[in-house]
Amino acid sequence: MPKETHIPCLLRLFRQYGYDGATLAKISEATGLGKASLYHHFPRGKDEMVEAVLDALEGWMNQNILQALKASGDPLSRFEQMCDRLSEVYEEGTQPCLSAILLLGSARDIFHDRVKVLYRAWIEAIAEVLVTAGLDHTAATQRGEDAVITIQGSLILSQGLNDSVSFQRAIKQLPQQLCRDLNL
Repeated sequence: MPKETHIPCLLRLFRQYGYDGATLAKISEATGLGKASLYHHFPRGKDEMVEAVLDALEGWMNQNILQALKASGDPLSRFEQMCDRLSEVYEEGTQPCLSAILLLGSARDIFHDRVKVLYRAWIEAIAEVLVTAGLDHTAATQRGEDAVITIQGSLILSQGLNDSVSFQRAIKQLPQQLCRDLNL
C-alpha cells in the first residue's frame, strides 16, 4: 500500500494531537502499520509524515483555493468559492487548521518556513483579486491578511467553544467583507 493512502489518517492524527502528541504508537495504531512499516514508508519518521501531509494540503490549496481565486469571474463569486472550499476542508469549522497547530511546540522550528509560504501565497492570491478589482496593493494585502485572521481566528474560537457557529458565520460574511467599498 503506497504511503499516500495514509495521508488522511495522518492529517486527522496531527490535527487532533499536534506534532508532539501524535506519538509513533498512536500513528501505528491509527494507520495499522507497525513501527518498522512506518519507517519503511517514512524513513525520516514523523517529520517526513508531516511533510507528506503538508504536500497534500499544499496541493489541495493550489487546486481548490488559489485556482479559485485566479479563475475568471467577479471577485465576490471567487471569494465565495474560496469560502465554500474552506468550509469543506475544515468540515464546517469542526476541524482545526493543521498549519496553525504546526506553529506550536517543537514543530514550529521544523515547519515554520513551510507554513509561512502557504500563508503568503494565500494572502497574495486574495490581494491579487482585490487589486484587479481596483484596490491599491497595500490595502489589498492588508485585507488578505485580515481574511486569514478572520478564518484562523474563527477556527480557534470554534474549537475553544466546541461550537462551529462562529466559523460558519465568519466564512459566510467574509466574501462581502473582502469586497466592501469596491465598485463591482
